[in-house]
Amino acid sequence: MTAMPSLHDEHEYDVVVAGSGAGGMSAAITAAAAGLQVLLIEKTGRIGGSTAISGGALWLPLNAQSQPSGHPDTMDQVQRYMRNVVGDAAAQPMQQAFLDAAAAMLDWFEAHTAVRLAGRSYSPDYYPDRAGAALGGRSMDPVMFDGRLLGAHFCHLRDPLPEFMVLGGMMVTMADAQHLLSVTKSFQSWRAGMKLVLRHAADRLRGYHRGTRLVLGNALAARLFKSLIERRVPYWLNAPLEQIHVAAGSAPGVTGVTGVTDVTGVTGVTVLRAGKPVRVRARRAVVLATGGFPWSEKLRAELYPRPTGPWSMAPQGNSGDGIRLALALGATLGTGHAHPAFWAPVSILRQPDGTELRYPHLVWERAKPGLMAVNRAAQRFVNESASYHEFVLAMYRSHQGVPGIPAYLVCDAPFIERWGLGLALPGGRARARARLVRAGYLHRADTLRGLAQLLGLDPDALERSAERFSGFAASGEDPDFGKGGNAYNRYLGAADQTPNPCLGPLQTGPFYAVKVYPGDIGTAVGLRCNENAQVLGAGDRPITGLYAVGNDLHSVMGGQYPAPGITLGPAMTFGWIAARHIARQPARYETTA
Repeated sequence: MTAMPSLHDEHEYDVVVAGSGAGGMSAAITAAAAGLQVLLIEKTGRIGGSTAISGGALWLPLNAQSQPSGHPDTMDQVQRYMRNVVGDAAAQPMQQAFLDAAAAMLDWFEAHTAVRLAGRSYSPDYYPDRAGAALGGRSMDPVMFDGRLLGAHFCHLRDPLPEFMVLGGMMVTMADAQHLLSVTKSFQSWRAGMKLVLRHAADRLRGYHRGTRLVLGNALAARLFKSLIERRVPYWLNAPLEQIHVAAGSAPGVTGVTGVTDVTGVTGVTVLRAGKPVRVRARRAVVLATGGFPWSEKLRAELYPRPTGPWSMAPQGNSGDGIRLALALGATLGTGHAHPAFWAPVSILRQPDGTELRYPHLVWERAKPGLMAVNRAAQRFVNESASYHEFVLAMYRSHQGVPGIPAYLVCDAPFIERWGLGLALPGGRARARARLVRAGYLHRADTLRGLAQLLGLDPDALERSAERFSGFAASGEDPDFGKGGNAYNRYLGAADQTPNPCLGPLQTGPFYAVKVYPGDIGTAVGLRCNENAQVLGAGDRPITGLYAVGNDLHSVMGGQYPAPGITLGPAMTFGWIAARHIARQPARYETTA
C-alpha cells in the first residue's frame, strides 16, 4: 500500500532505501534532509524492522552525554576496548569509521529530527574487566515517545514483542516492571504503576489497538518514523525488493560508466507491489537495509554453527533479500568474523494453531539469584549472568562434549514468584503458569528429581548440581563459572541480595524449567563495504550507487558483542554516513550549538 502520495508517477527518485529499520530510516531521513528525493520500500506491512521489536539500546561511544553522566570517555579508551574485544574480527578502518562518526551522527539527529536518546548513568560494557571498558555513558536508550503523535500512521508501526507488553498491549521497561511488581510495597511504585495503567486504559478507550506510550526499540522506531513523515518521505509497505538494476554495459565492481554523464552503476530496482513488478529508477543510489539473513535457511546452513534452526528473534521477513541481490551483482560477504550472528538463548512456545512464540532470555531473569542453567548431563556449563551472546557460545562449547542444545533454565518457587521464567510472568500467576505447563513450554514438578524425570535428565546429577549451586549463595562466590563475578553481572542481579546479587539458593519446591535454544537477534555477516558504506565488488572497488547499512552491512563488531546497543548504534551511524556520501556532503559534521 502507499502510505503517502508518490512524488513521481513515473517512480523516479534520487535514492531508494530498501528496509525500514534504524539503518534504513536513518539513511532515508538524512538523504531527504540534504534535499534529495527519497523513496523507502518495506517488504512487510509495518515500519520498524528489527528495531521496533528490540530493546532499543544504542552503543554510541564519545557521545555528548558521556561526561555529564559521570563517565568521561576518550578515543584512546574506546579504541583500547575495541581492540580487547573485537580485535581483528572486523576491519580496523570500518571500526574507526564508526567511532569517528557515532557521536556526530547523534548530534545531527538531535538537531534535525525527533530522535532523542538518554545516556545510561550506569550500564557496564559486557566485558567490564577488559582494558578500556566503561561502566556507563556509552549505551543510550530512546526517550519515551507518544505514539499518538504519529496520527493515522501509528497503525503502520510494527508492534513490539509480546513479552515487552503487559495488560494486552502496554509497553514496559525493566524499571516499569519493577514498579508494577512492587505496587503493594511502596507508595512510589503504586503511584508509578497506577500512572501506567491509567494511561493504557485511556488509550484502549480511545480505540487504539495497543498502548501509545512507547519505550525501548519501539520508541526509537517511532521517533525515526515521525522524522521520516515530517520530511515527507514516501514509503511503500508490502513492497519487497525483487531486483537491482545496473546501467547497460556496466559490470559488477565498475565504479562508473565510461562516456555517460551522471549515471551510476546501479540505476534502480524492481519492487513487487500489489502482486505486480514495479520499476523504480534511482538517480543516485540504492541503499540496502533489509535486515540481514537470519531467516534464510540456505545462508544459515552455510554460515551458522550446528545445530541451528528457525530460532531467530528477528522478523521473519529478514531473509537475506538485499544480500542475495547484491551478491548477484558481484558483491562479496565479509570474512574474518568471530561469529556469524549475535546470539541469544530463546525459549519457544508452540501454540494450538501451530505457530510459535519465541522469548529471548536477554537481561531479565538469568542473572537473578537462584536461576541455574544445565545441559543434558544436568550439569552447569555457563555463568548464567553472562551476556546473552556469551551464554549461547557456552551452549555450543558444551554441545561439543555433552549435548547442550537445548539447555535448561531451572528455578524454584520463590524465584518464579519474584522474577518469572521466560513467558511465565512473576507475581502469583498460577493459572497462566498452568496453561504454559499444559502447552509443554514450562516444566513443573514438586521435587528436583521429578523435574529431572520430566526433562529426561539424570535425577541424581540435577540434585547434585542444585545442591552445589545453592551452596554458593552463602559465600557469594561461584568458583565454577563466576556468576556475579563482574560489574556487568552484578548490574543485572538483585540489589537486595547479599553478598552476591546474582547468587541465591535453589531448594524450595515446586521447581520449574524451560528449554532454551541457540537463537539470534540478528546476523553479523553481511556485505563487505568501505568506510562510506559502499558495497564492494571485484578488486575491492565500490559498486557505484550501491550501499548497505544495518545487518546487510558486515558488522564492525565482527560477530563479537562488546556492549548493549552494538547493532543499533552502528546501524544509525552507517545509515547517516551512507546518506551524506550519496548527498556529497562532508564526512564530518560539527554541531552548531
